[in-house]
Amino acid sequence: MSVRGFVDDNPALVGVSIVNPKVLGLNHELRSIVAEKKIDRIVVELRDRRGRLPVDELLKLKMGGVGVEEATSVYERVTGKIAIENLKPSWMVFGEGFEVSRRILVQKQIVSFSVSLLLMLLCAPLFPLIALLIKLDSEGPVFFRQERVGQNGKTFTLLKFRSMRQDAEKDTGPVWARPEDKRVTRLGRYLRRTRLDEIPQLINVLKGEMTLIGPRPERPNFVQDLSNTIPFYLLRHSVKPGITGWAQINYRYGSSVEDAIEKLQYDLFYIKNISWALDLLIILNTVKTVLVRKGS
Repeated sequence: MSVRGFVDDNPALVGVSIVNPKVLGLNHELRSIVAEKKIDRIVVELRDRRGRLPVDELLKLKMGGVGVEEATSVYERVTGKIAIENLKPSWMVFGEGFEVSRRILVQKQIVSFSVSLLLMLLCAPLFPLIALLIKLDSEGPVFFRQERVGQNGKTFTLLKFRSMRQDAEKDTGPVWARPEDKRVTRLGRYLRRTRLDEIPQLINVLKGEMTLIGPRPERPNFVQDLSNTIPFYLLRHSVKPGITGWAQINYRYGSSVEDAIEKLQYDLFYIKNISWALDLLIILNTVKTVLVRKGS
């Protein structure tokens, strides 16, 4: 088993991703390499199982003051997401985080209910105006109803103001929504940019089907396909879905399996590190996104 790494004295390179680092030596040379290069931290990638992990060498280095970290944890800290390519269940079981206590979930639901009730009262005057504009803009109902998957795999009916034409999936069946979707109505584009189409989801929160912050709920047919393709996908259902979330403020509009993988990595980070501080950060960034009218 070889020792790979990148060594450079240029402080400007700190935090830069390095592709295909060069081989510095073999396992038995690890301590001499550390001494020669004046290395103060080692990141261990456990993907390569072809050789024996140099536990004795790593332990001696750690006891000598050299930091030793597992690559998954470093990646999480630097990127704000959890890489699933080499994710091991043991890392989730024995590591810190992923402790979603009932107390936290109950508190989140109480706060979400209270805030949603207040927002509903504040937004109530907008409902008849938006409903009238939707009716004048295109044929079809005011509200868009769609089955989504919630906590523990239970399905519920998601509510939105309709932003697409009524027969959007008549010829295609269920398909990914896209940023510049041709099925979106003229008014619908404005509703999406301002996030006004999301307001009726406050009703889902009041019914206890959603919270303000959490992974975005997906459609059942997509969940089935994605769970068969993406490892750990169903873990996102361990908490209630949210109107906004960590993935929404960190990643673009998702319209493919690759996007679903990226968003899952952010969702897992949120579930692992769920806290009031993280929720507040998500709220502040969501407000910022709405104010600059980013997205569609």
